[in-house]
Amino acid sequence: MESREKRNVIITGLSGAGISSALKAMEDLRFEVFDNFPLSFIPQLYAADNATDQNMNGIAIGVDTRTRGFCAEALLDMVEKTKSRLVFITCDDTTLFKRFSETRRRHPLAVDKSVSYGIRVEREMLSPLREQSDIVIDSTDTSIHDLRHMLEGHFALKPDENLTVSLLSFGFKNGVPREANIVMDVRFLKNPHWDKDLKPLTGMDAEVGAYVRQDTDFDNFIDNFKGLLSPLLPRYAMEGKSYLSVAIGCTGGRHRSVFTVELLKKWLEEKGVKVFAEHRDLKL
Repeated sequence: MESREKRNVIITGLSGAGISSALKAMEDLRFEVFDNFPLSFIPQLYAADNATDQNMNGIAIGVDTRTRGFCAEALLDMVEKTKSRLVFITCDDTTLFKRFSETRRRHPLAVDKSVSYGIRVEREMLSPLREQSDIVIDSTDTSIHDLRHMLEGHFALKPDENLTVSLLSFGFKNGVPREANIVMDVRFLKNPHWDKDLKPLTGMDAEVGAYVRQDTDFDNFIDNFKGLLSPLLPRYAMEGKSYLSVAIGCTGGRHRSVFTVELLKKWLEEKGVKVFAEHRDLKL
């Protein structure tokens, strides 16, 4: 497999942030997956790759602070020597603490201390890895489904596959998505929330779409935003970027942003762009 060397991926990050979920997603993407593989054995594993299934898209190895021989500097050296891509999975402290509390698991660096202590020490230990990673994914507000889409965008089955665009609607009242490359605020548009007949509906409903389109500034806005995105997509692809996240926000994330995302999705599909859409706050 000619591009095999380019498909070696090492996934690391904070305990509880989602390394295991990322590895499962990579397995779905036809990567041969190894979790907690000793650092010193990685070159031998790569060298033996010729004996593996040639239909596989590459090798993905999970490495964290539990891994035998773990050291941030040693891992960075291994990444450089093996020409691997380094993915770092992170998460905010509050969410990590909640995950450890819910599962009643001990933090690997805090056997006889608090979870908060372990999180703090591990974050400091791994800071060089985050700074030098090729890809950083924050799983704080990311579902397993969304994580898979992100990894699919970065590690498409076909090396020459075009840029993948992720469109996400959200409500500012629930926070701005951490993974967005581009954020657009559409709160200036007429708000269907204040119409008693439209309030229970969402931007997926035709009545809401018709209402938003009646805003005298909508057509001009959407044309200009398309004009902004059109030249960016090929330029991002030329720079080797395989995944672009565009977040569209309104107040509650149920009407204006949802309708705008669906409109952009249809436009991008017509242009032949690989695109998927998520509506974060319709799930709440």
